[in-house]
Amino acid sequence: MNRPGHHRGAGWRLLLAVILAFAFHEARAADLSIITSYPPSFYEPFQRAFEARNPDIRVTVVQRNTGSASRFILEKPDVAADIFWASATDAFELLKRKGALRAIRSRETGAPDRILGYPVDDPEGFYLGFALSGYGLVYNAAYLAQYDLPVPQNWQDLLKPVYAGHIGITSPSRSGTTHLVVEALLQTYGWERGWALLSEIGGNLSTVTARSFGVASGVAQRRFGIGVTIDFLARAPDIPGAENVFALTPDPLYVPANIAILSRARNGKAAERFVDFLFSQEGQAILLRPAIGRIPVRAELNAALLPPENTGGLLAAHGFDARLSAERYGIVNLIFDDYIVRRRAMLARLWARLRALEGEAEGVADRRSTLASVRRLLGTPPLSAGDVGKLAEDLKGEWPRGIARTPAQHAFARDIRGAVEQNLARAESLLAAISTPAGRR
Repeated sequence: MNRPGHHRGAGWRLLLAVILAFAFHEARAADLSIITSYPPSFYEPFQRAFEARNPDIRVTVVQRNTGSASRFILEKPDVAADIFWASATDAFELLKRKGALRAIRSRETGAPDRILGYPVDDPEGFYLGFALSGYGLVYNAAYLAQYDLPVPQNWQDLLKPVYAGHIGITSPSRSGTTHLVVEALLQTYGWERGWALLSEIGGNLSTVTARSFGVASGVAQRRFGIGVTIDFLARAPDIPGAENVFALTPDPLYVPANIAILSRARNGKAAERFVDFLFSQEGQAILLRPAIGRIPVRAELNAALLPPENTGGLLAAHGFDARLSAERYGIVNLIFDDYIVRRRAMLARLWARLRALEGEAEGVADRRSTLASVRRLLGTPPLSAGDVGKLAEDLKGEWPRGIARTPAQHAFARDIRGAVEQNLARAESLLAAISTPAGRR
């Protein structure tokens, strides 16, 4: 026979069990929220392995492109989010400047502070580099043979007239990886010389693709023969018979992919455990899987995958200033779009005409002087480095797509466009003047 308090005690125990189960479910439902620009093919192997090691933690992933992810973090502070996980350093610098990241302790990996001049971790301690990627050139050997083109060896080769109409690139305003290439060239060669180099490369472009992966696809489909890209985007696995070859330049550029814990993280302990896993031997080994194809930062796993430190990378002499890159992110993209992307056909025509006339003008002093002026005009950016340094932050910082521009931004963009048009029109006028036979002037 049951005692009078037996049912009451059993009822309380059942109620307590239900409450605890509900609380546990609620805790698990928001254990760890990650915002990332990586596709499922990249993050799911890490997610599965981490959850297998940590059955008390459930990972929720929000997948957005880098720019959208940054805006999501800044504009929706009430949405649960613990970790930001992406490649482009500029995005982490922007979030750091806005106070969206919290300090994070470095993990022991044996990696040096810098790889060929580029810092592996944020020197100020707000984000960590967990993987490395090399920037270089992708080409199609059959295409090069068809057009009797040599294999390009370095960044300067892209300026050669022989490659006119054979190169593809993505706009840096649409690709964080391309933006880093552009910024690295500007920091290595200086603002004015760097834009002159980019203008001449622009004169050799076949197209500017809408997305980063469009470069590899274009090379694989032989729409153009050479592309500027990063190692893990050089393949074109969805295109049958793709024969892409990726090559680092003799002055390579290696850039880390990064992870950070957000300052608003509600599950800091779980976030730290995920970061621990990412830098562990097991987590780093996942990077080596063919479907992912990244270089781990752990020294014991990357020893045969990186060049010696004395290789002399693109940034070896001056290093890379991530803060400067983030500060002028928007203006670099704006200039590239107006100067290189929208004027691609005109640049191609003017550079081709200039090179042809330079070949004819040897020994003719007045022609050489005029052609030097044309070259200078074609390579002059619409703003000097000094002018950029004086700009307000809302003019040189990021200009998000899909958000209405302010009147000041509209006026500024119009001025940039006008300066580009004026330089190119003047160059075209000078070329026309020296191309006209003397009897027809």
